[in-house]
Amino acid sequence: MDNPYAALDARRSTPSRQLQAPGPDHATLLRMLQSAVRVPDHGRRVPFRFLRIHGEDRHTLGALLETLTRQRTPDAGEAVFERERERFSFAPLIITVIAAQGPDEKIPAHERWSSASCVCFALLQAAQMAGFGAQWLTGWAATDATVRERLGVAADEAIVGFIHIGTPRLEAPERERPDPATLLRDWTP
Repeated sequence: MDNPYAALDARRSTPSRQLQAPGPDHATLLRMLQSAVRVPDHGRRVPFRFLRIHGEDRHTLGALLETLTRQRTPDAGEAVFERERERFSFAPLIITVIAAQGPDEKIPAHERWSSASCVCFALLQAAQMAGFGAQWLTGWAATDATVRERLGVAADEAIVGFIHIGTPRLEAPERERPDPATLLRDWTP
């Protein structure tokens, strides 16, 4: 490798509204997930699981979000209702990363959450390396009790992210990144 950091340095999110079909086929998705699960996992708990949302199910979830928004904020306006209805309709595939957060005598919940967060990031990398665009989103749907129930998320689990994956309609824009030198400090006892 001429530049061993090239893949990491090229990582960027493609806005979900800019993703379209095709998405990865089943074999490609499994290969991407194989890379994504190679994350730090204190205690080898495998404190995460995946929920695939694709096809018409994306629109069913969007309809639920619209219904909930209409119930909670009926005066929000049609543009808001449409945005919620379409939230999951652009990318052909959404992988929901769910973290185990229940009791554990040795590994605290925040460490298990961190491991699942690493999976989200690694999945973004894997998607980009496979030629797809991806974006990690959460939003209110990740913590909503009704959405969680409909997705089968248990009381002792948490949605860490919805990873939208598809073919980019356009090249994802680069954004300014922080200078690590300005973030680094030396500890002096």
